[in-house]
Amino acid sequence: MKISTLGALLLVAVLANGCALFHHHQTQPVQTAPVSPYLAPATPSAALNPIVTPDNSLTARVASYNATGRFVVLSFPVGQMPGMNQTLFLYRNGLKAGEVKITGPQRDNDVVADLVTGTAQVGDEVRDQ
Repeated sequence: MKISTLGALLLVAVLANGCALFHHHQTQPVQTAPVSPYLAPATPSAALNPIVTPDNSLTARVASYNATGRFVVLSFPVGQMPGMNQTLFLYRNGLKAGEVKITGPQRDNDVVADLVTGTAQVGDEVRDQ
C-alpha cells in the first residue's frame, strides 16, 4: 500500500510539472514608481478616515442695492455676522465685481454696507476672501 501511495504522489508530481511546461507565460517585471522622500506613503487607513475641517468663512447675498446712496443690504446666514468696518468682496457669477465695507445698522441677519468699489446687483455673493 505504501508503494501504491508513493506511486500516486509521484504520478501527480510528474503531471503537474508537465502541465506547467506547456504554459509559457512571459511575465513583465513589476515597475514601481520612485518613492519621494518628501511624501509620506499612502496608507489604507488614511483613505478610510478623511480629515474634515469646517468652512468658517463669511458668506452673504445682496438683498437690496441703492445705486444713489451706493449702499447694499446684505443677508447673512444664521450665526454668521461680520464686524463693523470689515471689508468684504462682492462676486457676480464667480468674478469679483466690487468691495463693500460693513457700516451698519444691523437687524436680525441683515446688515448695511457701503459700496467702496465696483457695482452691485441683487443676488450677488459677498465673501471675506
